[in-house]
Amino acid sequence: MKIGSPIEILTKLVEFPSITPDDAGSLNYIQEFITSLGGSYQRIDHNKTTNLIARIGEGSKIFAFAGHVDVVPTGDKQQWINQNPFKLHNVDGVLTGRGVVDMKGAIAAFMSALSGFVNQRSNPDSYQIMLLITSDEEGAATDGTIKMVEELKKSNTALDYCLIGEPTSSDKFGDTIKVGRRGSLTGELVVYGKQGHIAYPDLCENPIHLALPALTELSQIKWDNGNEHFPPTSLQFANLNSGLGVTNVIPGQLTADFNFRYNTQHTVESLQDHVKQVFDKYRLNYLINWKHSANPFLARIDSLVSIASKAIEEVCKLKPELKTDGGTSDGRFLIDISNELIEFGLLNATAHKINETTTQADLNQLAAIYNLILGKIFNG
Repeated sequence: MKIGSPIEILTKLVEFPSITPDDAGSLNYIQEFITSLGGSYQRIDHNKTTNLIARIGEGSKIFAFAGHVDVVPTGDKQQWINQNPFKLHNVDGVLTGRGVVDMKGAIAAFMSALSGFVNQRSNPDSYQIMLLITSDEEGAATDGTIKMVEELKKSNTALDYCLIGEPTSSDKFGDTIKVGRRGSLTGELVVYGKQGHIAYPDLCENPIHLALPALTELSQIKWDNGNEHFPPTSLQFANLNSGLGVTNVIPGQLTADFNFRYNTQHTVESLQDHVKQVFDKYRLNYLINWKHSANPFLARIDSLVSIASKAIEEVCKLKPELKTDGGTSDGRFLIDISNELIEFGLLNATAHKINETTTQADLNQLAAIYNLILGKIFNG
């Protein structure tokens, strides 16, 4: 196994038990790797989150790779194939370990591609490559990439190209490039009634009976048909609770949590107004606490999309689709300082699952694609 190969780097990265927001030493490893290639770094640590801005090269054109070393909890370790999620398990090229997909695999692939690219270049003035790596993407995301973006804004640093290594592939590796993401708006609802004995409903106000017509209407609304780049807006109820756990009391309130994943045909205000109209229609006594975590965005579809698509076609022999579905990503922050932005990485089918898995073949192909992208950008 050669020094700097994707699997060697991934083996090391998986060993860091970097559950959000603890990087567990993984960013020290990455920054040492960058300095070994002649690069420099800056740490933007905030609260319990660690953030790394690394640079290599001194050219005027900036390409940035963005990602996160933090992972979700492992779940029952006994259900993992080797009972140790933080040790890479390799059987016939099938790689298992927490974070191999989301997204230490992509970080390893890029580090390997970067090493190969730099070793072939004698003039650092011909390129500038940045790594923006955080330990707070799987959590609240309040102290991670957003803090690096604020720091780069202070220095008036704009990225010509930004690639986020999120696992975007769906059915086959290489089949999807993300060029945007939907917005996310959550409502925490309380509907108030009047508690009392269930035998005397005339003396009570049952919040379950009062709220159900409004909740049913909301669940049946067709918010839009989607558009060229976005799927239809979706509202989903996540939690619904009421009652005291007994059968002879009408409860005093009902609580519910719901979430919009919405496209560019809506604003936060328009969705909130529509929900308010429905609840007001049924004359409910209610309170909604709104939490908005992401605006929808569509990146500029230009040369980076073309370059990445050609690199994928060259390696994978297939043409990727451009999509905006899935959950939120740190692209919602990076779009503010990026002229062009895409997300591209491994298959997402096992992300966050027990026995999170990729293959050595896909990992090597991802590194090859990243290397081609760098070559095409800085040879252009």
